[in-house]
Amino acid sequence: MRLLIAGIGLIGRRHLEHALSMPQIDVVGVVDPQLRQEHVPHYSSIEAVTVEADAILIATPSHLHADHAEAAAARGWHMLIEKPVAHSLDAADRIIAAAETAGVQTLVGHHRRHHSAVAALKAILAEGIIGTPVLASMIWAMKKPDPYFDVAWRAGPDGSPVLINLVHEVDLLRYLFGDVISVSGTGSNAQRNAARVESGAAVLGFEGGMAASIAFADTSASPFGFEAGTGENPNIGATGEDYLRICGTKGAVSFPSLTVWSGAQDWSQAPKRARHDWAANVPLISQLEHLADVCSGKAPPKISAVEARKTLETTLAIEAAVGVTCLA
Repeated sequence: MRLLIAGIGLIGRRHLEHALSMPQIDVVGVVDPQLRQEHVPHYSSIEAVTVEADAILIATPSHLHADHAEAAAARGWHMLIEKPVAHSLDAADRIIAAAETAGVQTLVGHHRRHHSAVAALKAILAEGIIGTPVLASMIWAMKKPDPYFDVAWRAGPDGSPVLINLVHEVDLLRYLFGDVISVSGTGSNAQRNAARVESGAAVLGFEGGMAASIAFADTSASPFGFEAGTGENPNIGATGEDYLRICGTKGAVSFPSLTVWSGAQDWSQAPKRARHDWAANVPLISQLEHLADVCSGKAPPKISAVEARKTLETTLAIEAAVGVTCLA
């Protein structure tokens, strides 16, 4: 697969390092208005690209995704677009329309769908070990360093952890439990007093009656979060702590330890505990392997722009619910 990578920021650099190490991928260039990379052809814009390519990985700021996706579709390139798929539903619709018109595939970078621990959790739920899920409780609480917000677009509302981080949690819950039908929440900016929400909680209602809560903060040095629990992000310290608990009619499971509680008939009995193993993988690499399969026609996208739009819709609803009181 001949691959271009657009946007060499925190996540774009990680994608580039992985792609350069994979024999099935030929990185034919990077697209960035400023940052150059050694030994890789550099282009300042998509329009300036002169090499042949099969696909492009778009890791630019989300408000630019629609413009860049339209330009890529016009070139006939398949796309891996970093999450969120776009900054608005209208922009997501532009991406979907451009891809359909050009006949190219879209894959969106909700890479947790490629994580082996997530696959193991989904299998536990599918097997009915904990019965029918009725509720889930999640905490994502990390402390972002002050220099993180020195980047201009992160300094204001676009630096909210909802669209940057919670979009991952929303997509994980949707992947496990289906479509969201209701959203409520509350938020605060009491620590940094910036023009963005920084902590809060959201409650999601799912088809079938299940409910899930997400408590979040980018101001807390806690051990709880997907990245900390799984150790999948080298920029975030690993703790191995569970951050998600799912309760069902026959038991419960915590993640990422995959500790399963089952065997109790009611509250008079103590459930028994068992651990389920999962083999570690690098989900960003698995995602790139999947992109190669999508480009060659061997597989449909695990999450297309159409599917990612649903995650974006719920995430934007959370942003509205948690940001009303603190961003007035």
